[in-house]
Amino acid sequence: MEPIRILQVVTIMNRGGLETMLMNYYRQMDRTKIQFDFMVHRDERGDYDEEIERLGGKTYRMPHIRPGNYKNYFTLLEEFFDSHTEYKVVHSHINENSSFVLKAAHKAGIPCRIAHSHCSGLGVDYKFPFRLYARFTMKNHPTNYLACSTKAGEWLFGKNVKKPREVTVFNNAINVNDFVYDSNVRKKIRAEFNAEDKLVLGHVGRFNKSKNHDFLLNIFKAVHNKQPNSMLVLVGDGDLRSSIEKKATRLGLKSHVLFLGVREDINELMQGFDLFIFPSLFEGLPVVLVEAQAAGLNCIIADSITSEVDITGRIKFLSLRESSDAWAQTILSSAYEHVNTSEMIRKTGYDISSMANWLSGYYMVHALNVVQAQEEVLS
Repeated sequence: MEPIRILQVVTIMNRGGLETMLMNYYRQMDRTKIQFDFMVHRDERGDYDEEIERLGGKTYRMPHIRPGNYKNYFTLLEEFFDSHTEYKVVHSHINENSSFVLKAAHKAGIPCRIAHSHCSGLGVDYKFPFRLYARFTMKNHPTNYLACSTKAGEWLFGKNVKKPREVTVFNNAINVNDFVYDSNVRKKIRAEFNAEDKLVLGHVGRFNKSKNHDFLLNIFKAVHNKQPNSMLVLVGDGDLRSSIEKKATRLGLKSHVLFLGVREDINELMQGFDLFIFPSLFEGLPVVLVEAQAAGLNCIIADSITSEVDITGRIKFLSLRESSDAWAQTILSSAYEHVNTSEMIRKTGYDISSMANWLSGYYMVHALNVVQAQEEVLS
């Protein structure tokens, strides 16, 4: 029997939180039963494309979703689903733009159409009214609603969820064993940082507006003024990296901030941090905060992020209205020791092994329901 192929709809399979979460699940699937394919919206190859191909997945490329390109994009979507009738399940992760994909899938008669919310807000730019329009048109195109948190589900779906359907909170699970604290790994990473006995603050995230790197540098400046033997480690890349690097230089922090770019060894890097700092403007439920807690770190984060992320009691929430000095004071008065949180994370349902079984069953149930319904029609 051929595996059930699930079409995962994303922007690009780079090493972001959503994409890493998807790969965590993909690696755990019994691929004789469930196989993932990917519809992406970039021409360039993503960080995970090679692994996807190695695992047996296919990648289909679509253009950027831009207001001036809607008509062409809608046409391409219709053509895609007309020519790929093998898909009975489409799982879309592109937030409000999922409405466009699932509308085309609905029109093509694809019976299981999953909208998955990974965010809890929108940045205000020239696309803002178009994003509101996309969210408004979600309507009855999805058959199933998933969200990484209750807040993310309320933000994207609101009253669009048709009864008796409900939003299912689906955990951004990780491989807990990869993050268990190891003192030898810590020594290795601290040597790479040239940290010696320094206070090391860490952040992992794409350099975009929502991650709020600008304020993060202000926070670190306030920390460094009070504790000169400190450093900030920034992991990730993105459009705003250059401007943040320039600001670090202007603040006199150039030699105290490490820009590591995209890394594959996040689990090891976190062993070298003393605290994890995350002042985002908005998020869904960040995978990286689950990872940081799995590494046994205390985390200082913005209260704009859902309280559901605190699964170990090692999260401290602060308002973005507080000054950088107030953030610095909280950081400097925090405990820096790592603890083993693996059992807590497993008990709260964030370990990939148990959640992958749940997702596999979820896909199988809906796919089998589709097959049975079709057989009943034919009979």
